[in-house]
Amino acid sequence: MSNIAKVALAGATGNLGPAILEQLLAAGFQVKVLTRQSSSHKFPDSVEAAPVDYDALDSLAAALQGQDALVSTLADLALEKQLLLIEAASQAGFGSNTENEKTSKLPSYGTKTAVLEALKREADKSGMTYTAVINGPFFDWGVRAGWLVNLPGREINHWDGGDRVFSTTTLASIGKAVAGVLKHPAETRNRAVYVQDAALSGRDLARYAKKAVGVGAGDDSEQGWKENQLSVDEVVKDGYAELQKENPNPANFAMKFITAAVFGEGYGAHFEKNDNELLGLKEMSEDEIVAMLKRLA
Repeated sequence: MSNIAKVALAGATGNLGPAILEQLLAAGFQVKVLTRQSSSHKFPDSVEAAPVDYDALDSLAAALQGQDALVSTLADLALEKQLLLIEAASQAGFGSNTENEKTSKLPSYGTKTAVLEALKREADKSGMTYTAVINGPFFDWGVRAGWLVNLPGREINHWDGGDRVFSTTTLASIGKAVAGVLKHPAETRNRAVYVQDAALSGRDLARYAKKAVGVGAGDDSEQGWKENQLSVDEVVKDGYAELQKENPNPANFAMKFITAAVFGEGYGAHFEKNDNELLGLKEMSEDEIVAMLKRLA
């Protein structure tokens, strides 16, 4: 039985934050949102907005006093702020992510690795607990952004043939998983939990996408789709080449390494065991995936 009632949420805007906030409220938690002091974002009346200075330990620790748990969805580039949040959470009396060794060494995952190591140190030192939610790429966001599949353009990339299976989760389900963690603190204490809405390959996704949007106007063959054959090794090589430049541009390397972590060999992108049942999640059926793709097209 969970004794967590009051939850602080850092990063309630952006892609993932709103979905987590919605699911925390739906699960009955009392939520305090940590906002930047200059923020003008509006939240539901039941949510307490607490302006903080993300660069000041005292400000963060004061905002976290009396809270039972902290959920952080701050952007990857905000490493210093993540680490300061961990220290503040430890001072206030409680805890917030990558487990595959090959993935953890990719430059795009340096922040996540540093945060997870800091959490482990604080757990050993202060008794604070943490849970890392591992969910794979955002399913709906990845489709909407045209990264997993470009529905309007009827185009998809097949990495190394497109047969490797990867786990993927929608934003709403990630929110449900976070709420599930807070309802099962003992079972999820000081470990990573793995969740997925689907485990599928690029070729599976292409098949579902063709069912959702068809194969092209006036064309009953599959010639209406462009299916690109690409190499994970090449995209990783390009990413490291960008990093060798005097002023590397994250826009030119970050997604290359993320692509490798999702579609490459040995990066642990397919969760063969997961915590769906514990956290109250059910995998999507093929019909549900096709229906989602139709909505996003």
